[in-house]
Amino acid sequence: MSATNTPQERIPEANDFPKDIILSLVPSQDKKPPSNILILLHGLGDRHEPFATLGSRFNFPETLCISLRGPSQLPFSETGFHWGDDLIFDSSTGGLDMDTGFERTVKMLETVIDEVLIGKCGWSRRAIIFFGFGQGGMVALNTAARLSSSNADGEFGGVISIGGPLPHSAPSPHPKAKTPVIVLGGSKNTAITDTAESRIRNVFGAATIVHWSGKSGDGMMQNAEETRPMMEFIARRLRSKAGIPKGAVELR
Repeated sequence: MSATNTPQERIPEANDFPKDIILSLVPSQDKKPPSNILILLHGLGDRHEPFATLGSRFNFPETLCISLRGPSQLPFSETGFHWGDDLIFDSSTGGLDMDTGFERTVKMLETVIDEVLIGKCGWSRRAIIFFGFGQGGMVALNTAARLSSSNADGEFGGVISIGGPLPHSAPSPHPKAKTPVIVLGGSKNTAITDTAESRIRNVFGAATIVHWSGKSGDGMMQNAEETRPMMEFIARRLRSKAGIPKGAVELR
């Protein structure tokens, strides 16, 4: 954790956001004024409510969670939403392709971040961390790459992507994006291939790639061993108004 002193920040409220952006706000579970904002982005076919619950279970200190719903509803589901500009079936898997363009979602997140969190509420990008699953992880990486390359103060607190590689449309900023990222997935049958890993490292200057040993597929973390790399990453990147407690060990 790093200390911060930013008294101009205020806690965002639901009416700060445009009505067409559907979200859940989850207050800091330790009841302390938040120093961080965790933006949660669900996977393809899911919705925001379960990820709001996930954010509260993470119980990160001094952290307000914002769980966003994808802007587009799946045509064959009453409860499933997605982040892409289109729906394309992947003939190799028989399922939906995750990487179908994200222009609409980029504009949505620019509104959430630049207009609301920074413009209205006085937060900095450094205070904002993304957690995305599957297609939501792609959105998180894409947002950090795009907004980092378009703003001199572009470093976010970080990106955590579970099973979500960079989309093909993501920019390749020069110099590399400063935002640290951690991308986690299975050791086989994973979307985090060697090619995907290379692209992530080419875009982000501080990228950690974790393949869970013996795990097939990119499902959510199931145990302490799988969760540990994310928790170590979070411990390095969370800010704290109280600073680092006396006697604590800072992870590097």
